[in-house]
Amino acid sequence: MPSENLTQVNEFILMGVSDHPELQIPLFFVFLIIYGLTMAGNLGIITPTSVDSQLQTPMYFFLKHLAIINIGDSTVTAPNMLVNFLVSKKTISYYGCAAQLGGFLAFIVGEIFMLATMAYDHYVAICNPLLYMVVVSPRICIRLVSLTYLYSLTTALTVSSYVFSMSYCSSNVIDHFYCDNVPLLALSCSDTYIPETAVFTFSGTNLFFSMIIVLTSYFNIVLAILRIRSSEGRRKAFSTCASHMMAVTVFYGTLLSMYLQPRTNHSLDTDKMASVFYTLVIPMLNPLIYSLRNKDVKDALKRFLKNTWQAFKLM
Repeated sequence: MPSENLTQVNEFILMGVSDHPELQIPLFFVFLIIYGLTMAGNLGIITPTSVDSQLQTPMYFFLKHLAIINIGDSTVTAPNMLVNFLVSKKTISYYGCAAQLGGFLAFIVGEIFMLATMAYDHYVAICNPLLYMVVVSPRICIRLVSLTYLYSLTTALTVSSYVFSMSYCSSNVIDHFYCDNVPLLALSCSDTYIPETAVFTFSGTNLFFSMIIVLTSYFNIVLAILRIRSSEGRRKAFSTCASHMMAVTVFYGTLLSMYLQPRTNHSLDTDKMASVFYTLVIPMLNPLIYSLRNKDVKDALKRFLKNTWQAFKLM
């Protein structure tokens, strides 16, 4: 629970993406379009993978939960940011800020380990295809996703508790468009050594172990692809993983550049742009990268829309 002196700051002011008044309305429409495309694209994954019998496989099960996480990523930050483009008083309550930080951490950690789980899924599919449905059985899929959600929630609660155990008794202006731990800790009038250590320890540990899973999986995938004799077989196997490899590289690279550097080297403007990228842009692009280029998903979505339209006409 917050200590008594925390009541001296009962709300925070978010500076936003830009402090230029002439950019507020144009930025509002840019990010409204991005958020709208994010919602439409990810719902376009969740719906067919939930209702279409041909997409009830481990790969599409993980894709569905990645899409759920991507919607959470954007929804934690985007609506409040959009409102702040239109108002002069860009405030968020103390507990609203804590909730936003917790939600952001939960979804970002969830995405880190969901990407690692998907890399493992690719590894099994390419390196052990005959054992695929045994190794990645429905029960194991549910366990992997459940552990991802449980761990991400535990991490979010732990880190946000450390951050909000600090005293905020001077400035309440956050130089960001949402409540992130780095700009928050910069405002604290307490000794931030312990919460900073916790933040960077959790960040480093999560990135390290998830990247070990990803790198080990793709190392074995590359070896398996090189052993395929036909060029067509190698091309097909590589195309299965190419988009995921690209997305993982960009996502993990962005997080590494932000969280595994000393606080003195942090540029908050750079952090803002990186945060825009992985909280708003990547969730918008993921449906294109992972599924909307996939013929099975597109066919399933067409069947769903066709059946919905036919049912609507019969009403």
